[in-house]
Amino acid sequence: MTTQIPVSLSELRQSWPRPSASKPIVVIGAGSIVRDAHLPTYKRLGFPVAGIFDVNPKASREQAEAFAIPRVFASIEEAAAMRDAVFDVAIPPQNIAAVLERLPIGAAVLIQKPMGRDLGDARRIVAICRERNLRAAVNFQLRFAPNMLAVKDALERGIFGDVLDVEVRINLHTPWNYWAFLKGVPRLEVLMHSIHYLDLIRWLIGEPHGVYCKGVRHPAMPDYADTRTSIVLDYGDTIRCSLTMNHAHTFGTRYGMSQLKIEGMRGAAIAKMGVNLNYPAGERDTLEIASEDSDGWCDVALRGSWFLEAFEGPMSNLQRFVAGEDSKLVSSVDDALSTMALVEACYESSAHGATPIPPLG
Repeated sequence: MTTQIPVSLSELRQSWPRPSASKPIVVIGAGSIVRDAHLPTYKRLGFPVAGIFDVNPKASREQAEAFAIPRVFASIEEAAAMRDAVFDVAIPPQNIAAVLERLPIGAAVLIQKPMGRDLGDARRIVAICRERNLRAAVNFQLRFAPNMLAVKDALERGIFGDVLDVEVRINLHTPWNYWAFLKGVPRLEVLMHSIHYLDLIRWLIGEPHGVYCKGVRHPAMPDYADTRTSIVLDYGDTIRCSLTMNHAHTFGTRYGMSQLKIEGMRGAAIAKMGVNLNYPAGERDTLEIASEDSDGWCDVALRGSWFLEAFEGPMSNLQRFVAGEDSKLVSSVDDALSTMALVEACYESSAHGATPIPPLG
């Protein structure tokens, strides 16, 4: 049972300010994330989309028709010829570097996560951005979900006090076949999914000292790599931080789970990420907070969810940064490099295996 929410919690930040004026957006990629999230968000916010390109011309034409986009580009070069535009690059990770090399010097660009297939790719992408003076951010949109912005604000206001415990629990069925390019890739769960939570945790409580990780396959999904993962992040002797991911729970929704929990000396929060439950339709996000100022757990009324409201933030922040209205990019490529290094450490840990149990005799 929840109680009436204190005023201080009802005022927690849940959105990113809009740019005073939006530059035209050139979208490169017309896959499911563009169709289901990027373009609906831009349309709702009134951000002008000047044109779209995809290696599949049919996909480009379909999205242009569905969202009244005035131009379908025939090539990357034609798309890159647009001046004074912001580029939204939403393509598979192995293709990102080649596209960035063709964008105009000094262009503003939002790059879909992950930033490459591995740390080597990520370093190359950052080097390209520096060489070409690209003002580049990575679309780690979970940071901008209404409930996560509120959690971040609560942390900064000291509502939780010193953080002691952070936990992410995923127990559900993920339809990996929804993304055709994932079949057969050597890295799946951490790189394509848990990366969101690793990035979020870094943003919330800072850099871990190290990581313990084990990712495993599922016999019913022979075409896919790691689909279940256990991760422990080392934050020293007083913070316990764990992530438990099971994407192969096929026994109904009764015990389905998709949540982040944070506990501190003075308060705690539980945030549900509803989109994972019955993706892509999902359920609504929720946020509950308990603190010294409240009598029990309080439901925080949210203005929206990860899908789609979180997608407002990365593009708004990039547009405002380009216009001089924001002083920094929340998820710059340099910051994203640290997230990619953490992902790399997860796979290194998983490959090296557990500490052997000592002999008894």
